[in-house]
Amino acid sequence: MQHVPLTRGAGVGFKPQHFAELINDTSRIDLLEIHAENYFGDGGILHHQLERLHALLPLSIHGVGLSVGGAAPLDAAHLAQLRCLCERHPPALVSEHLAWAGDSEQFLADLLPIAYTPEVLNRTVDHVAQLQDTLGRRVLIENPATYLTFAHSAMPEAEFLAELVQRSGCGLLLDLNNLRVSCHNNGGDVDAYLQVIPLDEVGEIHLAGHSMHTLASGRSLLIDDHGSAVADQTWALYAQFLRIAGQRPTIIEWDTDVPSWTTLTREVERARRHQRKAITPAAGAYG
Repeated sequence: MQHVPLTRGAGVGFKPQHFAELINDTSRIDLLEIHAENYFGDGGILHHQLERLHALLPLSIHGVGLSVGGAAPLDAAHLAQLRCLCERHPPALVSEHLAWAGDSEQFLADLLPIAYTPEVLNRTVDHVAQLQDTLGRRVLIENPATYLTFAHSAMPEAEFLAELVQRSGCGLLLDLNNLRVSCHNNGGDVDAYLQVIPLDEVGEIHLAGHSMHTLASGRSLLIDDHGSAVADQTWALYAQFLRIAGQRPTIIEWDTDVPSWTTLTREVERARRHQRKAITPAAGAYG
């Protein structure tokens, strides 16, 4: 099923345990997101479920392991599998993380931070261009959740992303929970960040929960664990973004301690309510 480009709506990251309730009533969400790597196999129940759901809902394919920010060349087999997945289940949106997850020798199964330097920017621009050329489409790049910064970084993350968008032609997936986590942990400023990134190029929003860990020093650390409801402060940031930039397709991420379908769709409805309240952004706001 072909879908028009998405500009609004709210949905969830798909979990197979919710399939029966979802297929019986898709009206409680507007779109569905999957993690690309879970569907690199040729067959099985996951593809069968996705085929049925994709006939009813727009699809967002979210990659988590390509290492577009890594030093190693992009894995050709990974790129080929991603291209095949997008051809098999044509998505409305495709995204990847600004992170690295290993090198040519090993895969570390984590989204690791990068240094924001001209050298890394040049390499990331090349990687994103290669990804977009392979898929024949624009890709959204997601801001990471970070727990440290590199002393030799030469620019703020927001500036790095703005340059990446300008030079590669990619869009942004703005994860507002990641933004709050990173600013809390590393001393950043949310408002300053939103003033730098090109808001018109944000093609999708992620919302998720986080936990707090207290260090021996007494300092608190926010952990992006996707294991709880979206925090009130993140909802407030979402409302702020909508006032500034207007509606965007939004995904609720809840990947650990997965809740009931009823609990999850309450989060979706809350996002829908925020979108309904959104007004046309004032000319010149944040830029």
